[in-house]
Amino acid sequence: MPKFTAVLLFLCMFPVRVFAFSVEHDFNVRLGVFNASDTTFTYALTPGGYAVSSEVATAGLFDTLYPFKAVYSTTGKIKNGGFETSSYKYESRSRFTKRTKELVYDDNGLPLYRISSKNDREKKVEIKNDLNNRDTTDLQTVFAKLARQYNQLKFCDSRMEVFDGKRRFSVIFKDEGRENVALNGKFKISGEAAKCSMYIDKLNSKDDDLLWELTSKHPVYFWIMEHPEKKVPFIAKIEVEETPLGKLEVYSQNIKIKE
Repeated sequence: MPKFTAVLLFLCMFPVRVFAFSVEHDFNVRLGVFNASDTTFTYALTPGGYAVSSEVATAGLFDTLYPFKAVYSTTGKIKNGGFETSSYKYESRSRFTKRTKELVYDDNGLPLYRISSKNDREKKVEIKNDLNNRDTTDLQTVFAKLARQYNQLKFCDSRMEVFDGKRRFSVIFKDEGRENVALNGKFKISGEAAKCSMYIDKLNSKDDDLLWELTSKHPVYFWIMEHPEKKVPFIAKIEVEETPLGKLEVYSQNIKIKE
């Protein structure tokens, strides 16, 4: 479940209309009756590249029951308007398990090999690049693409292909209309928001991963608002109506923008 929460936070990459900037989000995550997690997410864009990072940590009683911390980071290039992943790294620690994962890419954004470890036992696997992987990218870069699309065109509808080093899948975004949203954290704002949904299509892969199982049955909804001063689109709220532990709700508590 913490892995699922972390992936939801990647939905929040919505850029400003300048050439170099960073946007930092502070989020509070509620899962059923639990105040489950505090999370920091940062997205930065320059004319020739991008960087994405997020830190997730369980909180309160939920941390006592399910202690979990994770750091995710992606860097990449922007060439002729297209996104190419350069590196992807992930590190997590639960009560009994420490995991790491790194994808190494060539100069054209194609994955070369995957390095992973569980409790410091490392494994390196070479990735066979074929035509099926040529138009895919990592999950965080997919949301960077969506961010630019929404910033320019004001709609979410799209389908993007991802290869995570082991399997291919599609991420499908849909527009779901507009609704009013109110935020009551450090950053207080209310008003109309665009509602979008995300589905993950496993492309006939079979596994026991909770993320894929949840999103194949229940869409992830997210609401996009605009910063009143900077006029920057950002994610105000994320929601999954049903999980094994109850409803999942993520709210923006604070937004920091640097240009």
